Amino acid sequence: MFIDPDRLETRLREEFGGTSGESRVVVRQAVDLADSGQYEADAETTLTNDFLIDELADAPDGGPSERWNWWIGSLEAAYGGYDRFGIRTYRK
Repeated sequence: MFIDPDRLETRLREEFGGTSGESRVVVRQAVDLADSGQYEADAETTLTNDFLIDELADAPDGGPSERWNWWIGSLEAAYGGYDRFGIRTYRK
């Protein structure tokens, strides 16, 4: 796996703030997305911690979950089939 979950969780909080619960759910969704192989097949790019942080940094604003949902929304618009990776709720 090219995603280091512990390191990604830390980087999300360092870069974008938010709570531990929020960062954990983003990491969980990122790992699920990587495991699915869907993004790699569509974009021909491997998901890594650095890549995800860069992509989420492009979001207009917000914490990790808002930025994740913004990115997932753009993938849904571009390729379709990404709604299932969106975040609806999380424990603070």
